[in-house]
Amino acid sequence: MLPRWRHTISRLFLIPQRYVLGIMGLLAVCNAYTMRVCLNLAVTQMVNNTKNEEQHYDPNACPDESEFITNGTVSSRPYAIFDWSESTQGLILSGFYYGYAITHVPGGYLAERYGGKWTLGIGLLSTAIFTLLTPVVVKAGGATWLFILRVLQGMGEGPTMPALMIVLARWVPPHERSRQGALVFGGAQIGNIFGSFMSGFLMAGDGDWANVFYFFGCFGILWFLAWSILCYSTPNTHPYISEEELKYLNETVTSADTKSVRDPVPWKAIVRCVPVWALLFAAVGHDWGYYTMVTDLPKYMTDVLKFNIAATGTLTAIPYLAMWISSFIFGWVCDVCVKRKWHTIKTGRIIHTTIAATGPAICIILASYAGCDRFAAVAYFIASMALMGGFYSGMKVNALDLAPNYAGSLTAMINGTSTISGIITPYLIGLLTPDSTLAQWRIAFWVCFAVLVGTNVVYIFWADGKQQWWDDVRQYGYPEDWKHGPLKMANQDKEKNKAIEAKNSTK
Repeated sequence: MLPRWRHTISRLFLIPQRYVLGIMGLLAVCNAYTMRVCLNLAVTQMVNNTKNEEQHYDPNACPDESEFITNGTVSSRPYAIFDWSESTQGLILSGFYYGYAITHVPGGYLAERYGGKWTLGIGLLSTAIFTLLTPVVVKAGGATWLFILRVLQGMGEGPTMPALMIVLARWVPPHERSRQGALVFGGAQIGNIFGSFMSGFLMAGDGDWANVFYFFGCFGILWFLAWSILCYSTPNTHPYISEEELKYLNETVTSADTKSVRDPVPWKAIVRCVPVWALLFAAVGHDWGYYTMVTDLPKYMTDVLKFNIAATGTLTAIPYLAMWISSFIFGWVCDVCVKRKWHTIKTGRIIHTTIAATGPAICIILASYAGCDRFAAVAYFIASMALMGGFYSGMKVNALDLAPNYAGSLTAMINGTSTISGIITPYLIGLLTPDSTLAQWRIAFWVCFAVLVGTNVVYIFWADGKQQWWDDVRQYGYPEDWKHGPLKMANQDKEKNKAIEAKNSTK
């Protein structure tokens, strides 16, 4: 029986605690992405590029119809106090991903060992505090201090996805995971939409770019307070979950009560698995295209197409909305085709990954050749992100096909490694577009085209949709050509006895 106070509190919630967790997880991902992308728009108002435009006259430049035109001349942005080159801006924008790559895998380990609640919560809290301090830090230390701060922000966000995966695994029954996963991880695009729109709104007119960081930093801190009160790592540690829901979760979720016996992660076999390398190549290609859009689309909208900041915020948000909607359509189509046996899982993953790679690659090239036709360029960018929605039903879930028992470790490895695209892309684009002309951006988009198409070709030839032998070597055994010794395996009897003793000691 629950104590009376716990029973009273549990009755205040109109929905089960696992759905409360899902909603808070959605807000966690949303927070992570808003704090990640807010600088992408803010930097366009932090840097005074008027001097650069005067030194490098571009006869093919689009006419400037922004809100800063007065009497035929472009006035300085009121809060643009920094004189950073395009390469410096690119390095600053890439700083986040240095930190993100460092803590991705360790974050998963900490969440597995100490629980996802505080691993996720403290990580995002630190990012929120660093976001709140951004205006003070950048004004005191300039580009160098801002780069260091962005690395620290990335380190705070690194554990987000692995920690959420572990929390959901311990809270959500298998037959509810598709819906809960769609709810929680849909927060990424909602964060991009909300972050882009609100950044543009806060800086419209004579709005100070510092307001963007104050707003999203405070929003992140408020989320942490709610998360600390409402959410817990496991159902059994939740103080006011109802008895009915606790019983239901302990009966339906294997890891809600005790850890299942599992062999150590077979890294020796994973790094020799060709489909894993194909998946890694595809992930690097996707992230290259995605980070090009997320990080540099606001700069293209402002510097090349000459939209004002309010329009840039709105128009940058629309492609993410298109991607969010299309991801559900692509997912439904893929599930129907597999269920009706119109094609195999492998074929479905290849088709949707190819759509998500070649479609955007073609669209961004068309956008660059649309020149100053703003309507056409924006339409192509929206189409590119809509087609990129096929990624979620393609290679995004391929790790579950290859290794359902080690999907968390495999996902952490793939995501952490593919973050190299986030490190390289902003800096490389800064080098390729020193004067931010249309011709220079066209070269940057051609590089993106080559990476997207090239990595997709690798995936087409070597991808797989079947469970790999090393994911369950007890069932599948070793292949005939395996010559690298046995994989480490857990002593099942010993591990089971430990689990039973741990369970009895808590009674």
